[in-house]
Amino acid sequence: QVQLVESGGGLVQAGGSLRLSCAASGSLFSIMTMGWYRQAPGKQRELVALITSGRRTDYADSVKGRFTISRDNAKNTVYLQMTSLKPEDTAVYYCNADYLKTINSWGQGTQVTVSS
Repeated sequence: QVQLVESGGGLVQAGGSLRLSCAASGSLFSIMTMGWYRQAPGKQRELVALITSGRRTDYADSVKGRFTISRDNAKNTVYLQMTSLKPEDTAVYYCNADYLKTINSWGQGTQVTVSS
């Protein structure tokens, strides 16, 4: 299994920015699809953004143009740059690593709170 550790969450005012990081263990990082998900209180976990091993990206409509996912294979790290944050972005953000559904790991989550 791949161990994932997220960091970078916190409290920010609406309109502000945060960058989340997710560091992965092991040697499989470069071939894995990495994703960021979030779960707000009382809501289901939802996909925010993902990046494949070939660096193809996909975003939820609600974050397009505001969030950017990227990866650094040399550092085994995936990032989520979040700008123009809104109160509705408040959630626990989780990192996910997937390889053809045969290996699938989750981080412990990091809280992002956007105040109005």
